[in-house]
Amino acid sequence: MKRIVTQMEMLEIRKRLRRRRKKVVFTNGVFDILHAGHLSLFEKAKGLGDVLIVAINSDASVRRLKGESRPVTPYRDRARLVAGLRPVDYVIQFGHDTPLQTIKKLMPDVLVKGADYRISEIVGASEVVSWGGRVVRIRLLPGRSTSKITRRI
Repeated sequence: MKRIVTQMEMLEIRKRLRRRRKKVVFTNGVFDILHAGHLSLFEKAKGLGDVLIVAINSDASVRRLKGESRPVTPYRDRARLVAGLRPVDYVIQFGHDTPLQTIKKLMPDVLVKGADYRISEIVGASEVVSWGGRVVRIRLLPGRSTSKITRRI
């Protein structure tokens, strides 16, 4: 099974998943320096449904959001690493500063973010709830963050 797919391919896969009544879970992020906190988030997210889609910011999007020194790891490598993790079923890229357009297209059943976000701050939350989905905040592993890792380096 191909795990890194384009958004167009993911739309077709999503149609098939919907026909098979599979519960789709969606999360997103930069995932620049992969760490145990990311894996924990993916494991818990996968437990909320049948299929986990992880949307990753494009390199250009990361630069706009985080500055010219980021990403540390290019998209191709980030996607390959995330796709290699057992809980992750599909990885897609998004080029906007937020995944809102992608969320609206894929219409996931469950939208997941870390508990460091308030529901009101989660992009796409109101849209997911509007079509009957749910938004879940997952407690993060203490002391694990890309920011802390980059500061230590």
